[in-house]
Order: sequence, then structure tokens, then C-alpha cells
Amino acid sequence: MLETYIHKNSRFVVGLMSGTSLDGIDAALVRIGGQGLDADIELAAFTTVPYSGEVREKLKQACSLEHSSAAMLCGINFYLGRLFADAVRRLAALAGIAPDEIDLIGSHGQTVWHIPAASEERWWEVPSTLQIGDISVIAKETGIPVVGDFRTADMAVGGQGAPLVPYFDYMFLRHPSKGRIAQNIGGIGNCTVIPAGASSNGIFAFDTGPGNMLIDQAVYRLSGGERSYDEGGAWAERGKANQVLLDRMLEHPFFAIRPPKTTGREAFGAFYAEQWLEEAQSAALAPEDIVATFTAFTAQSIVRNYRDFIFPSYRIEEIIVSGGGAHNRTLMKMIEEELPAGCKLTASEEWGIDGDAKEAIAFAVFADHYMFGLPNHLSSATGASRDIVMGKLALPN
Repeated sequence: MLETYIHKNSRFVVGLMSGTSLDGIDAALVRIGGQGLDADIELAAFTTVPYSGEVREKLKQACSLEHSSAAMLCGINFYLGRLFADAVRRLAALAGIAPDEIDLIGSHGQTVWHIPAASEERWWEVPSTLQIGDISVIAKETGIPVVGDFRTADMAVGGQGAPLVPYFDYMFLRHPSKGRIAQNIGGIGNCTVIPAGASSNGIFAFDTGPGNMLIDQAVYRLSGGERSYDEGGAWAERGKANQVLLDRMLEHPFFAIRPPKTTGREAFGAFYAEQWLEEAQSAALAPEDIVATFTAFTAQSIVRNYRDFIFPSYRIEEIIVSGGGAHNRTLMKMIEEELPAGCKLTASEEWGIDGDAKEAIAFAVFADHYMFGLPNHLSSATGASRDIVMGKLALPN
């Protein structure tokens, strides 16, 4: 099976991604030819399978210390594996192909907890990460080999396990004379810095802090559960950010940490959002002003990272945005207003990359690299001691 794969001139690979926004499973069918950095990548089909409200809330519980348990993680790990397998079947139907025409699946899984640095008080909390959505379940249900559990390999050699997509950004967005930032705004924001003419070891990347996560939680709560996100940024557009609250939110210590750095729901999840929601409501802020404040928090935290850690050392001419946040017009406008003159903000679609599908495509590419024994991350982006091949393989037999 594996020997057949590596001798194919062209492979159909599915990439699966479920991010910190917990909105659903992104599934991308990618046709890949060639190998490594010069591989030919073509998106053949893409779909998002939304989580039900019940599943989304259960995942939020699984990502919290207060509401999770060993039994919950055990069960939902397999349950998500079945949902991922169903997403593959739906994608195949959308693309008009049989599942057995798919050569490989690359699954990121769902991150439920991430420990980027060791705890001084609890000896057992070493740097580590946990993604669920069991790859053996996906392989057995679909009959297709699955590569998954990518992040753990990076952390095993001293990396932070994230961000991983910078390898993909380097493949597609490097430029001989223009410095670029590839900014993803999912539940968490992360950026890849691609200096003009840089080699792969000249790339660096880090998490900028919350992306849509706080905005989504505010909208969910303020709408009584009727909405899960601020479509187009329309709610924030009607409001005005409260500067006093915003300044206090920007005092979070994460923003002062020098890269490489990573974060997630353990720092900026529902519990964190609820604290600021209570403060905002105690100050009698209108709902639209609360959403505007949370949106401004994301925008200013992103640009603050640029000012502190990127602009002093690199000339950046273009910032290319992907992820759900790119559809939030108010957020994009707020970011643009904070940027220096001469720095152009665009969506990744203008560069031929579907911003919604980008991370799923990346994990299809990572899985393909795994099969050829090729490094599929950038140690310069994660802080790992060396470049390695990430992933584990689950066979369908």
C-alpha cells in the first residue's frame, strides 16, 4: 500500500482541520503531484461540516479544566473520529468520486489542551499537547490510510507544537523582493513572517493571541445562543469600542512574551471571555459596544505583536489574511487602520489561496510529506531543535 502511494505521479489527499473556533470540520480534497517544496498542489473540492450547537458546547467543556473529565475525553475522542470520517465521505460525494479513489487522509484533530511551557508547581505538566479525533477510527471507517497527531512530534524535539502552517506559507507566499506576513485569524490568531528572499530557516512564526474566539463567545452569549459569530462584523460595526476596557484587556501578559509563543483556549477560552463580558455588562455597555470592544481587542493585539516583534527588524509590504476573520469586514478595517503607511492588507484569495480551506490543504500536504519521509514543519517557526517528519500513520487494514 505505502509503496504504491510513493510511486504515484499524482495523489488525491484529504486534509481535515477542526480549529479553536469550534465551528466545524474543514475538509479539503487536494491533488498533489511531485514532492516537497516544489510539489504541485491543486484544490479539487472543499466543504465545511458544521458542528451542531450541542457538539460545539460539549467541545468547549472538553477544552476546560472545570467541566472536562477522563471519561469525556475518552468518549469524544472516538465520537469525533466518526464525525471526521463522515466529513471525508461527504467531501467525496461533493467531488463526485468514490472514497476508494482517495489515497490518503491528513487529520489535524481537535486541540483540547496545549501546554507550551513547563509548570514550576506541577512536575507532571511538561510541555505537551493533546488533539482528539482518533485516527484509527477515521482509517477503519473510511478504508483510507490516515496520518495524524502532527503536533506532538514537534514538541518532542523542543518545539511549541505550533504554528505548523508556516511551512505551507513558505511554499506558496515567499517572494524574492517583498517582505510578507501571512496572518491567519481563526479562533486563535497566528502569523508567519516571510522576509524578502528568505530561505526556509529565515522564516519565523508565532501566535498573536485571540482571533475570533472572544468575539464568537460574546456574540453567542449576547444573542442568547441564537448566533455563533458576528457575520461580516455587522454587530461590531454598529458599536463603539470602550477604550478603558480595551486598554485593560491589552495588559494580558501573553502579548509581552517574545516569539516563539503559542496559546489557545486554555488562556483565551470561554472562561476568559465570560470574565470580560461580566465587566462590560457591569459597566452598562450596550451589546454592540461589547462586540466592538472584543473585535478591537483582536485587531490591536495582532498589530501590537507586529510593532513589538516584526516591524523593528523587517520591512513588511504585504499582509495576507486567511481564516474566518478575513470575512469580518469590521475586524479587517480595524487592523488596516492600525498599520503603518505602505503596508498593504489583503485576503489570501487575492493570491489564489482559499482562506477558508488553507489549513485543511496544509494538513493534506503535511500528510503527503510524511509518506515520503520529508520534513513537514519549520523548526524556525516552532522553536524545535531541528526539522523533523511529523505525524503517525493509521492503516485501514
